[in-house]
Amino acid sequence: MSTLLPDTVANAIATPDKTQPYDQLGLTLDEYNKIREILGRRPTSGELAMYSVMWSEHCSYKSSKKYLRQFGQKVTDKMRERLMVGMGENAGVIDIGENWAVTFKVESHNHPSYIEPFQGAATGVGGIVRDIISMGARPVAVMDQLRFGKIDDPDTARVVHGVVSGISSYANCLGLPNIGGETVFDSVYQKNPLVNVLAIGVMKHQDIRLANASGTGNKVVLFGARTGGDGIGGASILASDSFDSAGPVKRPAVQVGDPFAEKLLIECCLELYRAKLVEGIQDLGAAGISCATSELAANGDGGMLIELDNVLLRDPSLTAEEILMSESQERMMAVVTPEKLDAFLAVTQKWEVETSVIGEVTDTGRLVINWQGGEIVNVDPRTVAVTGPVYDRPAARPAWLNAVQADSATKLARPQNGAELREQLLQILGHPNQACPAWITNQYDSYVLGNTALTFPDSAGMVRVDESSGLGVACSTDANGRYSYLDPYAGAQLALAEAYRNVAASGAVPTAVTDCLNLGSPEDPNVMWQFAQTVEGLSDACLELAVPVTGGNVSLYNQTDQTPIHPTPVVGVLGIIDDVARRVPSGWQDQGENLYLLGVTKDELDGSAWADAVHNHLGGTPPKVDLAAESQLAGLLHSASVNGIISAATDLSEGGLAQALAEGVLRFGVGARVWISELTQRDGIDVTAALFSESQARALVAVPREENVKFQGLCNGRGVSVLRIGVTDGTGKNAVLEVQDQFTIPLTELKNTHSRTLPTQFGSLVGE
Repeated sequence: MSTLLPDTVANAIATPDKTQPYDQLGLTLDEYNKIREILGRRPTSGELAMYSVMWSEHCSYKSSKKYLRQFGQKVTDKMRERLMVGMGENAGVIDIGENWAVTFKVESHNHPSYIEPFQGAATGVGGIVRDIISMGARPVAVMDQLRFGKIDDPDTARVVHGVVSGISSYANCLGLPNIGGETVFDSVYQKNPLVNVLAIGVMKHQDIRLANASGTGNKVVLFGARTGGDGIGGASILASDSFDSAGPVKRPAVQVGDPFAEKLLIECCLELYRAKLVEGIQDLGAAGISCATSELAANGDGGMLIELDNVLLRDPSLTAEEILMSESQERMMAVVTPEKLDAFLAVTQKWEVETSVIGEVTDTGRLVINWQGGEIVNVDPRTVAVTGPVYDRPAARPAWLNAVQADSATKLARPQNGAELREQLLQILGHPNQACPAWITNQYDSYVLGNTALTFPDSAGMVRVDESSGLGVACSTDANGRYSYLDPYAGAQLALAEAYRNVAASGAVPTAVTDCLNLGSPEDPNVMWQFAQTVEGLSDACLELAVPVTGGNVSLYNQTDQTPIHPTPVVGVLGIIDDVARRVPSGWQDQGENLYLLGVTKDELDGSAWADAVHNHLGGTPPKVDLAAESQLAGLLHSASVNGIISAATDLSEGGLAQALAEGVLRFGVGARVWISELTQRDGIDVTAALFSESQARALVAVPREENVKFQGLCNGRGVSVLRIGVTDGTGKNAVLEVQDQFTIPLTELKNTHSRTLPTQFGSLVGE
């Protein structure tokens, strides 16, 4: 234990003019003065540590809270029908039927993953999984959404290898399947990679747990790993500031994870829940004990008294402030009634999870923390965890945006013949952002637990929840920073539309949303305008599609010096499927089936994969959003799945029809003959747009011949545009993708082009 004398409340009263390093902890002078006003004195160093982490951008959402309220305001009764727990808890919960509930959430671990890629990404997985545990659920799957710098930049390999290894190591050790995600390479993320991780958990309705400390005399129990010096100040120092290219390396702020300790913690928590030994529970993530104690107390009906000396430490030299700020992993805090404490301790001992009683619930309405015989914290917990600062930062539309939007891809040279079309398709297919991600996904275990119904490379991940009925959920996460750079309002809606469409293509009904909004510094008026537009666009679209936002994350300060990332709103959509046996894969498995294009194609190439891969161009305005058409398409896909009249379905997004066709033939090695002359005539577009346009609300489906009449009747009845554009044909070495009158590409060449990009850059995996 540290031998430093504690800075007590009495000492703070006696030394009002003591200089305190508030700025080194990420607080502004105004915030420091506000803390003094709240307390009626200077804060103790322990209180200063608590306020600094809990008032950080990462924990308090002080720059974004003003806008995020829209998600709770734009809600209808229909959106509430399945919503059991909404925003404000560790994760949202929805009712999926048959007394089953599902919790899911996506969060970021961006800055730590640049400083220390392996541990940053690994602890990102651990943190989001603990959010799921804290809701009373068993984690059943994870997904990841990754953004890296330019693929051939010397530093990108360091970050990629570390991040992918960290995710795979932690999730694989936990025994959780990774069922989907996305990876993007762009120089705008060079020193600001994005590592967003989503987790899904399942539980019965009666098993839902909430984070609050109620019941005077109930015990506060800290269990899991011991508290160490890793992650100190991560929320306030690392996650709530921009990188300075000339600044210091911030390795001490990165946590260190132990997946085997977390696995024990998962099983221990689930047994505690089954035995009804927990009154309230909170995971320890960002801000550590500061967060867990203040949030539990603030959400309860009384106060809390904590004896910090009872916290089990890995490093006895830690000061009280360091103990309060430490973000050591694999820790949970529970509220337990005195009569159940022995049974609680027996369960933690069974699982060899270290446990200490560190305090109790009081009726004072205050959070009081003692250390080494002195009172070092005495605060109203709501001022720490709930009523922190709310900023109305200046927001201004970027002056450069008009010129960027005027720079349309319509000016770019288009292919003049079939040979050039063929060449450009291969350019797109081999581009890092459209190339096969198997180099990454093969490092993940996607089938552990035995309930995975769909995974890479299908449009959405899907897991079975109930073995007897086949009830399951599908999930997809999407974002397009290029679209959001051109128009952040539309970009957010396009991210939602794509994830919604992916879930529908799998055969599930899109039901709820989680999001992770990644942007630059909120101190930049241009970034705040982008953020405001992003939230407004996403909330408006969720309202129109009737899918509630159940929770999520905001990650700001993703920029180096004055260069922010593109706005990157990652949107996760969860859907319900009554029986995973009727899931729909993204590629066709049989010859002789008809290929249908659903939806209308327009000449929309601004911000497209074609503009990027072929011309290195970013300008214009993104594709138009038509949410009514998205809803119609989703309804059609669900009905077709229920009636068993489609054998494959994939949405059209980046790379357009050409990318969808290429991935469709490669999925199971069955070729296709396609004609697009009727498409160009019907929709009034040229061949380039027909193949590469990224118009929305479109899907490519394969239909067995005996189901053609039913399928076309279904489309006509639901008002969805449908056009037969090809047939599946050919397997083995002679299989090809043929676009009649334009070009033919052997599947062997397609596969080679599509699969070689990442292994060429980062090296082959063992066994490949």
